[in-house]
Amino acid sequence: MATVLIVAPVFALIAAGYAAVLFRFVSETAHKGISEFAFSIAIPALLFRTIVVSEFPDVSPWRMWGSYYGALAITWIAALAISACLRERREDREDGVVFAIGSVYGNIVMLGIPLVLSALGNEAAGPMSLILSVNTPLLWLCGILQMELVSRERAGSAVSVIRPVLADLARNPLMLGIVFGVIWRFTGLGLNPVVDRTIELLAQAGSPAALIALGINLFRFEVKGEMLSVVVMSALKLLAMPAAAFVLAKLLGLPPVAAGVIVLFAAMPTGANAYIFAAQYKRLVNPVSGAVALGTLLAALTLPVVVMIVAGLK
Repeated sequence: MATVLIVAPVFALIAAGYAAVLFRFVSETAHKGISEFAFSIAIPALLFRTIVVSEFPDVSPWRMWGSYYGALAITWIAALAISACLRERREDREDGVVFAIGSVYGNIVMLGIPLVLSALGNEAAGPMSLILSVNTPLLWLCGILQMELVSRERAGSAVSVIRPVLADLARNPLMLGIVFGVIWRFTGLGLNPVVDRTIELLAQAGSPAALIALGINLFRFEVKGEMLSVVVMSALKLLAMPAAAFVLAKLLGLPPVAAGVIVLFAAMPTGANAYIFAAQYKRLVNPVSGAVALGTLLAALTLPVVVMIVAGLK
């Protein structure tokens, strides 16, 4: 019953967002404004306040990163190998990079943050921030650099590839929320009650807005074309990656809350950023779109199981 109370409201809000577009209560473009509010204002406020006021378990960031990104690397390599088997032509190696991105780039912001906080509470804020602080820049850098390596048509220095990613990172509201939260926490000043209550009210809107935006956004994703690729990407993301994360978290001796964050984040379905990457390179756009849609649907079945496993770690 506890697992249902954690997972069901999350997917109910996603379904509400999808239904709002389906029945034309809002337009398909509504997700843009809601997403901008959630990711530029409400969730940064949520991360800032949670980091400032919460008690964090003592955990090594290196063990956290080793567990999560070790699982990601294992899944990435497996995805490249499977893609090579599915595609015989040498020039299809670029497809392999996109296939790997679709197999590892989870929706850890829209879906992950609300679900992790619901399942593990504010104690999860510290470990969660460690993953969020490097996830997007690391995945974009790895994807872009590998795409440059396998492509004969593109040429450019590593600096020219890295610079725009770092520039975007410096302006990312989620990163700013994390950084300012850490800085303010170290000052030891705490939050004035009026300021705290104001930020709390704003933060409370973050998770629901993100989930509604996700539901609206899912309306434009379709499951079509190359079904085998869609199914394999979804299986790698929903099953293989969290399994690898669970094993590595155990091997590296992570405490229960940190291990729970790692496993839950790893179990998130393919996110919209993977679709953006595919669209940018015009490779596997339909299969990645399908992985976003099908993966989110299947996650309603897999995530309750993962939440129960995580609860057993305590």
